Amino acid sequence: MSNRLAFPMYAVNRNDTDALWRAVQHLLVARGVPAGELIPGGAEAALLAHWQQPDLILSQTCGYPLVTQLPNVQVVGCFHYTSPGCEGIHYRSFLVVRDEDKHKTVADFRGRRAVCNSPDSQSGFNALRKRVAPVLLNDYFSGVTFSGSHRQSLVNVKRGEGDIAAIDCVTFALLQRHEPALLKGLVAIDRTPLTPGLPLITSPTTSPEMLHAIRDALNALVSDPEYRGVRDAVLIKDFSEAGRQAFSHLPG
Repeated sequence: MSNRLAFPMYAVNRNDTDALWRAVQHLLVARGVPAGELIPGGAEAALLAHWQQPDLILSQTCGYPLVTQLPNVQVVGCFHYTSPGCEGIHYRSFLVVRDEDKHKTVADFRGRRAVCNSPDSQSGFNALRKRVAPVLLNDYFSGVTFSGSHRQSLVNVKRGEGDIAAIDCVTFALLQRHEPALLKGLVAIDRTPLTPGLPLITSPTTSPEMLHAIRDALNALVSDPEYRGVRDAVLIKDFSEAGRQAFSHLPG
């Protein structure tokens, strides 16, 4: 069975993510949108395939794969998050190092080792690439390794397996809440410029009427007091409709 509705990107706490799923599913079904069933583990095992499902109702992707690997999906909009580093639909990454390097600048890390979550990540790779441009990452740093997740990037830096990592500010805030011990001994020395946040997407075959219903459900999610606890748990403050053009600058 495919997962037609999923929130795989900020699933730091599974119970909170599942509660968000159930709230959105309820709102979608009330508007005649068949959202399917909650599948434990969501779409994390094969994200690109999940995002390309022909019957996808709603998911959250990253801006970089949106513009480089997902040319046909429709953009529904973006959530606004309450975490430090966010402004409206925009977010940024924190450049995180060990405490022993807290007085250094990004320039001091030239020739040292960077850890990125994935080569198709806006917050963990492309944001860092732009931060040191026009020098290529592999020329700026003595080594660039890929950890598989923001959480693992932090673990690798903490262990000394890398020296600096760019971490999505929403992920960072959620880890501060749920895994504060993980961040002990780490500090953010800089931040990247603001960029549009993680886009909510739907299938290219989703009709205009269904797209309107999905957006209406998300507007209800962020405005109805009934869902305040669900929103607060995952740091969602608001929702804005947005199109693909909002992300067109990301690959540059």
